[in-house]
Amino acid sequence: MMETRRPGGAAVPEDTVWRAGRGAARVAARLCCGVAALLSACGGRAPAAAAASVENDVPVAVNSDSPFQYPSAQYDQGVEGEVRLRLYVDSAGRVRPESTRVAASSGAPALDSAAVRGAAQLLFAPAHKDGNAIGMAFYQPVVFRRAAEPQAAPPRAPSP
Repeated sequence: MMETRRPGGAAVPEDTVWRAGRGAARVAARLCCGVAALLSACGGRAPAAAAASVENDVPVAVNSDSPFQYPSAQYDQGVEGEVRLRLYVDSAGRVRPESTRVAASSGAPALDSAAVRGAAQLLFAPAHKDGNAIGMAFYQPVVFRRAAEPQAAPPRAPSP
């Protein structure tokens, strides 16, 4: 499994990277712990409340669907890329939109803009330190990739 590095060198598994969908939002595998595990561990409370009860050293996204929308024109042209955003999440788990910056561009301005727009809709369980929720700046990768086209089945040999 590939890893991404957060500031300070902490490794983050590849499945914590947001993947952008086209059209309707796609389910994202962003939670460090699965929503089901959080719900069962926290007595069936909502995902945000459940995630907030877990001690974490970085903010953890609690959205069940990706808020990032692949721009139609770029999708149709096959433009792909990864945008690395710098976000600040306050102690209540809200992204401060004025602090959102493109730390590393995808090379496609439309993808960069879509990532910034989507970031404003992210919901987080805040980071914790010594048992207290804290605000924190961190880097969030957003990947725009087209789904692999299904390959045609090879022709079958006629039966004898």
